[in-house]
Amino acid sequence: MTYIGVFCGGYSSEYDISIKSAKNILACIPKTHTGFLIIVKESGWEIDIDGKKKPFDKGDCSFFLKNEKTRITAGIVYVHGDPGENGKIQALLDLNKIPYLNSGPLASALSFDKWYCNEFLRGFGIAVADAVLIKKGEDYNVTQIIKKIKLPLFVKPSDSGSSYGISRVNKQEKLEEAINIAFKEGEKVLIESFLDGKEVTCAAYRGKNNVVKTLPLTEIFTENEFFDFEAKYKGLSQEITPARITALEKKKTENLSVEIYSLLQLRSISRIDFMLVNGEPVVIEVNTTPGFSNESIIPKMLSVAGLTQKEFWEEIFSVELE
Repeated sequence: MTYIGVFCGGYSSEYDISIKSAKNILACIPKTHTGFLIIVKESGWEIDIDGKKKPFDKGDCSFFLKNEKTRITAGIVYVHGDPGENGKIQALLDLNKIPYLNSGPLASALSFDKWYCNEFLRGFGIAVADAVLIKKGEDYNVTQIIKKIKLPLFVKPSDSGSSYGISRVNKQEKLEEAINIAFKEGEKVLIESFLDGKEVTCAAYRGKNNVVKTLPLTEIFTENEFFDFEAKYKGLSQEITPARITALEKKKTENLSVEIYSLLQLRSISRIDFMLVNGEPVVIEVNTTPGFSNESIIPKMLSVAGLTQKEFWEEIFSVELE
């Protein structure tokens, strides 16, 4: 019997969303495996065994099952933010020689940091927004930033997997406040130019025969100024699948998603967000641990594709672990 640990929780503001995602995934683990939730908290890691929380030793990934010390034999990291989406748990699993379904530490860390990921992609000629990076404690000049990026603009934490801390700034006098809000979620802040277009997102994963597949594209239309946490999880957005775009826009977005998936050496499911500007996809960000709760986009994409969540995860398991 193999024991699959589904890591969830974490240290970011999306702790609860991660738990919801992990519970959905746990229900889809093939019957040839036994799955457990591993709840990552700063106060200590726990494993959920039949509804009872027991200590989980993160040093060697062990726990006691029926009074016998055992270890997980494989992992699924579904922590949104630190220490999962940035690759730290994957590195721990590597040290313990435990396989896992996710992208590795390098791919996870690179895609987790919005600034470095977009600069990496820019180096391959992939379109991304103009941007400025500010590090905590570093001096910055509001006037110079506005001159370079122009209004309106977006301010977001660069090194956080959370949807918190993001602001749209329409007036110069609001920029400093937005930067301070973003710094509450991370050590680096990204200031990006406004992209005037239609927001779409593409999910890509490696399927059978090592072919990278895409799910039906989703168009995001929000009642808020942008797709923030409230829009994402409190019903203030419309997520339309399949996206209302042309066949050519669809093909360009899917092809670029597959290219990015390969460039970053991603594994399992990833979601890449774009703005379609004059018909051309411009990357917003790459998500290696996209939400999998009932409110999340990917389960809806699967439904439109005619796939159940169980069928999807069975294919992921067959490719990434077996």
